[in-house]
Amino acid sequence: MDIRQSFLDYFQTRDHGLVTSSPLVPDDPTLMFTNAGMVQFKNIFTGEAPIPNPPRSTSSQTCLRAGGKHNDLDNVGYTARHHTLFEMLGNFSFGDYFKKEAIAMAWEYITDEKYLDLPVDNLWVTVHDSDDEAFELWREHISADRILRFGDADNFWQMGDVGPCGPCSEIFYDQGAEHFNTPEDKMGGEGDRFLEIWNLVFMQYYRDETGTLNPLPKPSVDTGMGLERVVAIKEGKLNNYHSSLFMPFLDKIGKLVGTDYDFDAPNSASYRVIADHLRSCSFLLAQGTNFDKEGRGYVLRRIMRRAIRHGYLLGLREPFMYKLVDTLVTLMGGQYDYLTSKAEAIKTSMKLEEERFFDTIEAGIKLFNEELKSTTDVFDGEVAFKLYDTYGFPLDLTQDMLREKDISLDSDAFDARMSAQRAQSKANWKGTGDAVATGDFKELKEQFGENEFVGYESTTIITKVLALLDEEFKEVSSIDGKGWVLLEQTPFYAESGGQVGDSGKLVGRGDLSLTINVTETKKFLDMNMSEVEGKLSVGDEVEAEVAVNRFEIEKHHSATHLLHAALRDILGEHISQAGSLNDESRLRFDFSHPKPMNSEEIDQVEAWVNDKISRNIDRKTEVMSVDDAKNSGAMALFGEKYGDEVRVVSFSTDSIELCGGTHVDRASEIGLFMISKESGVSAGVRRIEAVCGNAALEAVKGLRTELVDIKTELKNQNPLAGISKLKEQIKTLKQEVQIAQSSSKKELTASQINGTAVIVDEVESGDIKELIDEAKNKHPNIAIMLFQKKGDKVMIACGSKETAVKAGDWIKNIAPILGGGGGGRPDFAQAGGKDASKISEAKEKALVYLEENL
Repeated sequence: MDIRQSFLDYFQTRDHGLVTSSPLVPDDPTLMFTNAGMVQFKNIFTGEAPIPNPPRSTSSQTCLRAGGKHNDLDNVGYTARHHTLFEMLGNFSFGDYFKKEAIAMAWEYITDEKYLDLPVDNLWVTVHDSDDEAFELWREHISADRILRFGDADNFWQMGDVGPCGPCSEIFYDQGAEHFNTPEDKMGGEGDRFLEIWNLVFMQYYRDETGTLNPLPKPSVDTGMGLERVVAIKEGKLNNYHSSLFMPFLDKIGKLVGTDYDFDAPNSASYRVIADHLRSCSFLLAQGTNFDKEGRGYVLRRIMRRAIRHGYLLGLREPFMYKLVDTLVTLMGGQYDYLTSKAEAIKTSMKLEEERFFDTIEAGIKLFNEELKSTTDVFDGEVAFKLYDTYGFPLDLTQDMLREKDISLDSDAFDARMSAQRAQSKANWKGTGDAVATGDFKELKEQFGENEFVGYESTTIITKVLALLDEEFKEVSSIDGKGWVLLEQTPFYAESGGQVGDSGKLVGRGDLSLTINVTETKKFLDMNMSEVEGKLSVGDEVEAEVAVNRFEIEKHHSATHLLHAALRDILGEHISQAGSLNDESRLRFDFSHPKPMNSEEIDQVEAWVNDKISRNIDRKTEVMSVDDAKNSGAMALFGEKYGDEVRVVSFSTDSIELCGGTHVDRASEIGLFMISKESGVSAGVRRIEAVCGNAALEAVKGLRTELVDIKTELKNQNPLAGISKLKEQIKTLKQEVQIAQSSSKKELTASQINGTAVIVDEVESGDIKELIDEAKNKHPNIAIMLFQKKGDKVMIACGSKETAVKAGDWIKNIAPILGGGGGGRPDFAQAGGKDASKISEAKEKALVYLEENL
């Protein structure tokens, strides 16, 4: 039985609209990840978005709980029911049906032989202790002695301190006293005997700022049932990980380890951790989250490295997670087809991250174990920070390792070193608010609906002002200054899909003779609204005119489509878009790829795009169903919201994409295409910056001017010949300088700190980088820092070879003493200082740093 499909079919036959699973990264600045089925409906429940038609929905939502308020990471692998990634089946009513229908449908689906067919004798129900209505409704289905009342802590749900809330009713399944018999294995206890499988939330109140519960005029229903729990129950398993959703992973891990999974074995939790984390990491990667040093990307890294460490405990010493991806595709690719199309990209990113961590995990665990020898109750927070900063051990991984030893962490010491980074990371995802949440957009949407965008066909139109918002997004009848306008019909494209929003002007008609500037255009609740500056009133008739730069924006957008196709053709089909920007002067395209492109690949991509431009391919746009679009080979971007019908933009068969943006009519209109830069954004994500059209012409003019200036400086010689001559002259001068310096070259003497050669000294002459390289060649392991006066200023350089000291960190600690700053790699760094009088103090502090860190 396919429980997921059965659930969705059941509610669809009862007039619920099917809503596809929304991305794990929600369109909500207050959440790190989608952690419940109701997240994508939050604005409807709060009244910030209008009620859909039909006013009832059903979904199977992928959820992730591994960060922020909802964090199950510590429990995963050690309990039978916790997961980082899980699927929540749900049905929702938006002011439509309420308790009676919700309870009746839930009971029918759970007990009817056509559906779950769970034995009634194993079912229990809880209600809020004040919810007599729900109690009486449940009595129509189950005996009163199997309905228990609990208080707010267990059976009252609220979205926040202020907002919609209400009592909830939970359905439990008794897994049997013969399996679970601890004191906590009771209804309301923490044991696993009574397993919650479905929660019905009845949103019937609004809690105001004073804490008062005010009845809602149209109560709603939000329900959630865990797929993994129900599958385990139906298959007669007491542990979610022993169901058909997870056993294929455990079997595959056993093959990689060389020892089959055994629940009773001491290391069985490691198998389960890896199986769980493989799912969450794969889904995040497939949906565009990449490994990073902060925000959601850092949570992904934490999950991944936790899994790698458990693989290490099982004896694995090389990348293994990526080898499990094919098993995931087999199990879940049918429901989530993007897993199949992104499989190779997932493997590539995973393997790269695994290789990074395997490079440092051995040394990190060695440091951990050394510190453990002198630890009784509390682990040094400074060492925990070093594990984090030097060896890439996330804090919760160190805490996980300590938990196994029943040792606590001096978190204050760690926090003292991490506070700045943590604050930055938190700010990265928490956000600062959302205009939609505070503005009058919902009222406009209910009154006017979506306005008509006519910008595909025309860049000018005579239209009418339907509504105006002031700078605080509040509805007003007129503005004299800055504000936002909702036009009945608009030619202005709203920022979306990487294309910037249009600017332009509104010209008054009739008595209104003013010209109003349009500075940008955005979408709010699917309404196309433009920011304006001028004098305007509701009801005014105006001529809307898009600025001429739209054509240049279109050139860059169309070039981006061709660039995407070129990358997939030349680098491989693992390429997927990770972000883009198209404006009048440039394009920026982020894409998944494990390594930098070489010059030959960049030339090939540039030539591929220019070849298509030269062929003058017509741009074709068709409107079709999503299924027809995918069958045509069109590429869709994960996380983009597509309606029942979509626009497919194609340039012959070379480029076919789902896209709502505006484009040139023929490829030749793009003009010259030039790649200006290729760089890295984060682990596994590269970026190409390019120009075309007028911007490319200006770039060529700039290059020509630079070439003329170079020729002038070289006395009109051939530039390459002139540069070669200058290089030879420089080489000769360097040799002469080196000969002069060698006679007065200072002999550098190394001392020892904990078995490591150490040099901290001041030199008067010579190339200090070369002196550092020479010292590295003489010693198997060394930390060296040299100072050299340059007038009133100081040059500083340091190197580290086979030591725990990072040169970049070392120099960041010392350079400020001299009034300077700098940085670099772990093996070499350099900086400048402004105060040469403090060289002696800097040398002393440099030695103290080594004594503390070696």
